[in-house]
Amino acid sequence: MSIDPSADLVRVTDRGLYCAAGDFHIDPGKPVARAVITHAHADHARSGSQHYWCSTPGLALTRARVGYGGGISAVDYGQVFTLGDALVSLHPAGHVLGSAQVRIEAGGRVWVVSGDYKRNPDPTCAAFEPVRCDVFVTECTFGLPVYRWPDPADVAAEIHAWWQACKAKGECAILCAYALGKAQRILAELLRHTDETVYLHGAMAPLVKLYRQAGVSMLPTEPVGNQPKFFDWRGRLVLAPPGAAGTPWMKRFKPYAAGFASGWMRVRGSRRRQAWDRGFVLSDHADWDGLLQSIEQSGARRVLAMHGNTDALIETLRARGIDAAPLHDPFEGAHGGGGLDAVEEAANGVT
Repeated sequence: MSIDPSADLVRVTDRGLYCAAGDFHIDPGKPVARAVITHAHADHARSGSQHYWCSTPGLALTRARVGYGGGISAVDYGQVFTLGDALVSLHPAGHVLGSAQVRIEAGGRVWVVSGDYKRNPDPTCAAFEPVRCDVFVTECTFGLPVYRWPDPADVAAEIHAWWQACKAKGECAILCAYALGKAQRILAELLRHTDETVYLHGAMAPLVKLYRQAGVSMLPTEPVGNQPKFFDWRGRLVLAPPGAAGTPWMKRFKPYAAGFASGWMRVRGSRRRQAWDRGFVLSDHADWDGLLQSIEQSGARRVLAMHGNTDALIETLRARGIDAAPLHDPFEGAHGGGGLDAVEEAANGVT
């Protein structure tokens, strides 16, 4: 294939991001022949494609998400493989277990598609690896200066203290968090403070099991559904997806307090509107400083921002002399900006 040196290595199509040089899509929104997957969240890994490429640490999660209908090739971080006329490699994104940035080299140019990523430490996955490139395609879920994350260790201490306060009041502590990534991170972070058993909504138990099989250390867990009918829930910590809040499933735990662990809790109005008893600021996405740091470390002179609040980031980058612009994904509604709630809950069978 002859590569047009003036053409973008990655462009948007009606099936999502497409690399013509390699004839593959990245996290396609519809079935395609060749799909490179950044991570196993439901808004990035969808079933139906003929063949997938993912990171080796993310293989089991990707398999659980897309099923066995398509073939999956797992590649180690940093391993270069060829698709068409493109050299491709996957690099740690620090988002969830197995998450990856996609580096594409073709026609003397290098593009990196970040997928979702974060810069704060996380004991459940490999840390973000800065990758030098000419063009950096960045997520922008929390692309406003108000979004700056506290130290995750401090947040874990807050969660544990809240749990103990609920115990002292004879309440069950129900902490809502995304079933893939956030729940496991909480279980790992709480190891600093306790060895007590945590109880899991049915949507979380299989995913926690896959993390354990990958060697991630977490608190002991048991499924809520395995407990006897009149089990005493007072003083227990229960993890559940956000969609479980306010459903009949919650009645068994009364009296209880309900919390939510998310970057959206950085804005107090979000907690009030959603009527959480307690909000904990813990995100698996980059905050404002993390976005700027990652872009600077990439060395990119052109940045394309997608998924979320792009305007402020683009304006800031242009003021710094970087060619920045939005990249409009036709499946934008299924990403960031609150869309993760609905997509992840639907995938986990939460009603």
